[in-house]
Amino acid sequence: MKKRTSVALVGIGGYGQIYVSPLIDPAQAEPHGAQLVAAVDPNPAACKHLPALQAGDVPIYPATADLYAHHRPDVVVIASPIQFHARQTIEALSHGAHVLCEKPLCGSVEQARDMRLAQERSGRQVAIGYQWSFSEAIGRLKADIMAGAFGAPRRCKSLALWPRDEVYYTRNGWAGRLMTRSGEPVLDSPINNACAHFLHNLLYLLGTRVDRSAAPVTVQAELYRAHTIETFDTAALRCRLAGDVELLFVVSHATAELREPAFVLEFDRATITYGGEKGGRLIARYQDGTERDYGRPSGSSDANKLWTSIESFNANTPVVCGVEAATPQTLVVCAAHASMPEPVVFPPSLIHVSGDVGKRKTFVDGLGAVLTDCYDQRLLPSELRADWARRGSTVRVADLVSSTHPAPGVQPPEVAYVPA
Repeated sequence: MKKRTSVALVGIGGYGQIYVSPLIDPAQAEPHGAQLVAAVDPNPAACKHLPALQAGDVPIYPATADLYAHHRPDVVVIASPIQFHARQTIEALSHGAHVLCEKPLCGSVEQARDMRLAQERSGRQVAIGYQWSFSEAIGRLKADIMAGAFGAPRRCKSLALWPRDEVYYTRNGWAGRLMTRSGEPVLDSPINNACAHFLHNLLYLLGTRVDRSAAPVTVQAELYRAHTIETFDTAALRCRLAGDVELLFVVSHATAELREPAFVLEFDRATITYGGEKGGRLIARYQDGTERDYGRPSGSSDANKLWTSIESFNANTPVVCGVEAATPQTLVVCAAHASMPEPVVFPPSLIHVSGDVGKRKTFVDGLGAVLTDCYDQRLLPSELRADWARRGSTVRVADLVSSTHPAPGVQPPEVAYVPA
């Protein structure tokens, strides 16, 4: 008989709804011994599953302080906005809970350090919800990479052109923001939100342990924007990883065309490719012409990361994607901002706005073709001599980390979950 695991869910609207569904479905929850005992959300009416939660007598609190005043859950799932991830994770750990926190890890180097220290002190575990890391396809591929099946890694790259309309940037108070009005770091951008998965995935696959990712050594970034936001909607990054492996990452929310995520990893004896189309497959092609199909990383249920994490928590085995595995993505994001503190605004003559008011789409003329050339040729826009491009500085990640002063001690605050 499965051990009963009490679960509290922080955030039941938006992405949090992917957790509500399996947790309130006995056919899914009972085989894993999971029971949803409480939820937290200041606006529960935004959850389409609210009637089912009410029918199941699941209490819903407006703030996390209320949750911990009445419950001591075994696991807390945090599906709140980026600015709450660090504080709410630390708070949950201080109340003796394991944590599954949604991606990305957080919005600063300091917060990443605080989360790691709090986890170490608590004796509990923290999983970070990059769902591809929990998929069978990625797990099999990473196992073969670690076993040396393809030889040493040489370089890798990823591209995603995901246009976003004005609804995306007006859906809440923190989209496109560096920080909230109260000063909480967000660093919302393609590389720290919608496309964070694909940056993390390259780092994760090249990690030398199941629960680790490759360490970034230097980052050079080119950051651009067409939308009226604080951060950027387009990025091209070149990272040097430990072992002198090159990582190129190219993403945008401001192209006219859509191109689903794709990536390539090159090794001494084989090349791994994925995508360019929705639901793509992971294919390894060896130099002798043979191939191996690892399947679809997106083929498993989003709930898989929930059940896999709970199993790891109960068995006291390392989670496949925890704070340590997720931190390199945060380091790359922070280094990118240091590389180009003020993003370049695209020339107004190239920016086009179309569509009905409220759902208007902003895109840059010819941007998709330039970024595709960057990906194909492994170059940054400035190296392609795009008229609007500007080179960022090269940032040593070790310098970025050493310049960040660790907090003298992480206090477990009673953190209210309120709109930013």
